[in-house]
Amino acid sequence: MISVKSLKDCKGKYVLVRTDFNVPIVNGKILDATRIRVALPTIALLQKKGARVVIISHIGRDPKESLKPVYSALKKHIPVRFVDDIVGVKVADALEDMKNGDVLMLENLRSNPGEKEGDKAFARILASYGDAYVNEAFPVSHRADASIVGVAKLLPSYAGLQFEREVKELSRVLKPKRPFLFILGGGKAETKIPLLKKYLAEADSVFIGGILANNFFKAEGFEVGKSKTDENLPNLKAMIKNQKLIIPDMVVVSGKEKKAKTVPLASVTKEDSILDIGLPAIEALAPVIAKAKLILWNGPMGYYEGGYTKATEALLKLLANAKAETIIGGGDTSVLVEKKKLADKFSFVSTGGGATLEFLSKGTLPGITALK
Repeated sequence: MISVKSLKDCKGKYVLVRTDFNVPIVNGKILDATRIRVALPTIALLQKKGARVVIISHIGRDPKESLKPVYSALKKHIPVRFVDDIVGVKVADALEDMKNGDVLMLENLRSNPGEKEGDKAFARILASYGDAYVNEAFPVSHRADASIVGVAKLLPSYAGLQFEREVKELSRVLKPKRPFLFILGGGKAETKIPLLKKYLAEADSVFIGGILANNFFKAEGFEVGKSKTDENLPNLKAMIKNQKLIIPDMVVVSGKEKKAKTVPLASVTKEDSILDIGLPAIEALAPVIAKAKLILWNGPMGYYEGGYTKATEALLKLLANAKAETIIGGGDTSVLVEKKKLADKFSFVSTGGGATLEFLSKGTLPGITALK
């Protein structure tokens, strides 16, 4: 993997930069612009070198969704032109009009089915726009999309500055300082169980929360009532027996009375829904946090978007004040850190979600392999 800093003699050359501008947008307003902000240094570096920078990205899951709101946000930072297409005459004309240091952004890559299919023909079209390629889209580099893998194989390819940092900082977890504490929450247990198995072997302590924890409560034989759980999971009993695993024993529930209350896990009824872990569980974790030299955290401890935030925010405060190196593993957790303006309190906050988890599990990604 070669850094974009090594890209020389690119004055007047076209450099295709794959960013991940898949930011949350509601009513045309961007709720979190982190992924835009972290790409700016790479774009600025290429401009300084005199390159003609062509930005390609995707947005959302709907092929009809537009990157125009992102363009509106981006042009507040740098002069940039937007073309509402990704192939055809408009793109060709815009490329022809570019001068050294100019920045051009194209429309949503996923408007072409060839992107998600990893279509080689579509990759060749994209590659024809550049003399070199830079991957500055770590959060989507766990996918073998045409713009991630296909283009990288067709052009001299480099890692963007943020992409480099993601790999460097997350690699610290692969050879951790000890004691090493891994905290895992959120949902989608089927994607997190492999990661949990790995770090039960490699970490010194593992603490779980969120919907993920509900599955373990159920496997332990506790009543979980109407709580959310995942289906078709492997047998969890072997992991439950692991002495490194810390499972909360106090939870926040809402039942017939519709009023949230903190109860012992053994007191959950069939009418209850577990919506958060109890604050006593976070308080019990404090000594483990105090002793740790490295802490990795991914996923909220409760139904955060539903307003059940106390345990997650208490954990965030503890980690922000911890002496250990602290890494936030992307996704919903990094959005929370940004919202609370606490990013400077942590050693590193990943912009990835699924990509971060896959990198931590496998030590590489298709987008990394394609750059080699």
